[in-house]
Amino acid sequence: MATSTIVLIVIAAVVAILLIAGLTWVARNKRNQHRHVEADKIREGAQQETLQVKQHEALADETAAKARAAQAEADVKAAQASGLQQQAAVHRGEAVTSRDHLNEQWDRADTLDPASPGSDTRGAAHDEPQPTAESR
Repeated sequence: MATSTIVLIVIAAVVAILLIAGLTWVARNKRNQHRHVEADKIREGAQQETLQVKQHEALADETAAKARAAQAEADVKAAQASGLQQQAAVHRGEAVTSRDHLNEQWDRADTLDPASPGSDTRGAAHDEPQPTAESR
């Protein structure tokens, strides 16, 4: 083989290697560019989803705040109801005491007056029990 043939083979081999390297470089750049475009699309979708997620989180926070407010209002109402029940019990006890005292007065008056015709002159307040808050 002649030296010029060896030189031509070496040059052809170098050109082939450079051509393969160039094609590989172009293919890699295209693939990277495609991946970059795809990544940008994914980022845009994630950004839109981030907005939706933030809206859902805000709605959840608002609903939780409303629930806490409603619970606080319910606690206040329960405390008010408890206080009113205690007041009603006190009033009921006072009414029973007053009713007993009134009945004692009617009985004492009937006992002192021998001419008392009986229960007809005692009055409706003495004969009929007054309705309580529970029986109304």
